Amino acid sequence: MTGTATVVGAGIGGLATAIGLRRAGWTVTVLERRTELERYGAAFGIHPTAQAALDRLGVGDALRDHAVPYRDAHIRTPDGRPMARLPLERIESKAGRPELLISRPYLLDALLAGLDAFGDVPIKLGERVTDVDALAAGQDLVIGADGIRSAVRTARFGDRSGPRRVGTVAWIGIADFESPLHGETWGSGRFFGLTPVEPGRTNWYATVPEATTAEELRASFAGWHDPIPRILDATDPATWIRYEMRHLYPALPSFVSAGARPASRVPTGARPAPVALVGDAAHAMTPNLGQGACTAILDADALTRALAAAPPGPAGIAGALRAYDAERRRSAQRTAFGSRTLHRFMSTERTRLRDAAVRLLPG
Repeated sequence: MTGTATVVGAGIGGLATAIGLRRAGWTVTVLERRTELERYGAAFGIHPTAQAALDRLGVGDALRDHAVPYRDAHIRTPDGRPMARLPLERIESKAGRPELLISRPYLLDALLAGLDAFGDVPIKLGERVTDVDALAAGQDLVIGADGIRSAVRTARFGDRSGPRRVGTVAWIGIADFESPLHGETWGSGRFFGLTPVEPGRTNWYATVPEATTAEELRASFAGWHDPIPRILDATDPATWIRYEMRHLYPALPSFVSAGARPASRVPTGARPAPVALVGDAAHAMTPNLGQGACTAILDADALTRALAAAPPGPAGIAGALRAYDAERRRSAQRTAFGSRTLHRFMSTERTRLRDAAVRLLPG
C-alpha cells in the first residue's frame, strides 16, 4: 500500500524509515528539530542482521564502502591480561559475514544519499514538533524517531516511560593512530573500549562513575595497560563527547498508537493519523551491547516491510502496525534489558566474582 507519512527525527532510525517508506511508494516528509544534521559521533557496530536490513533498504553497498570488519577482540583486566574473547568469530561464522564498524557520520551520509536519490523527500530542519495530533491530522502515518526524549512518544503514550539515569558517565572519541589491541578492559566500576573505525584511527569509549574533566578521566585510567593512557594523551579533549548514560524506563506496552489521546485537540473533522515509534523513541538503551543503531535499523526495516505488504486503507495500516509491533517490540526490549544488565555486570566493583565468571566464557 502507499500513503502519506511524516517522520519526526532525522537520525539513523528516522532516515532509514524514510528510505523504506519511499521505496514502498509513500510520500514522505522528514522533520528535524535541530537546525543542522549532527555530524559528531564515533563508531557504530553493525551486526549482520542490520547489514541485511540495510541491503533491503538499498544502502548496504554505501555502508561497506566506509566500514571495517571487527575481529579478534578480547575482554582484558586493567593490567592487560586477556580474560575472554568477544564472540565476533561466532557471529561471523553463523551469519557468513563479519560485524562491521562504521563512523557515525559515514552511516548518516549513506542514509542521506539513499534518501536524496529519490529527489522528492524534504528534510525540514529547525522544526520542533509540539502538537503531534495536529501534525497527524490529514496524514496516514506519523513516525516518532525523535530519540529518548521523544515528543511523539509523550504525546501518544504519556510520560510514564522516559529517560532514566544509570549512574555512570560515558566519554567517546577517536584517536589518530591504530591501536594494536581491540576489545574492552574491565576494571572496578569503570571500563574502557577500543575498536577500529577506519584505517589509521581508533574509536575509544570509556565509562566511569564520575569524571567531569579531561584530567579526571585521564586519572581514572592512569596505570592501565597500553595503549589506553596513550590514547587519552594523544587525543584532543575538545573532540571528546561526554554524556550521562540513560535508558528508557519502564518499557513501553506498545510501539504503536492507533489515534489521538482522549484529551487531545485536533482540527474539526480531521482524523489523526496513527503513530509508530522507532529507535530510541521506542527503546533507548545503554550502549553496552553496541546494538542501538542496529535496533533502529531493524525497526525501520520491519515497519516499512509491513506497510509495503499491507492492503490499502486505514485497516491495512492498522494491521501493518500490529505486525510491526509483534515483530520488533519484544525483541528490541530484550536487547535493551540485556544491555542494561551487562552494564551492571561490567561496571560492578565486585571484580573478583565478575572476572571469574568472564573467564568461563567460551574462547
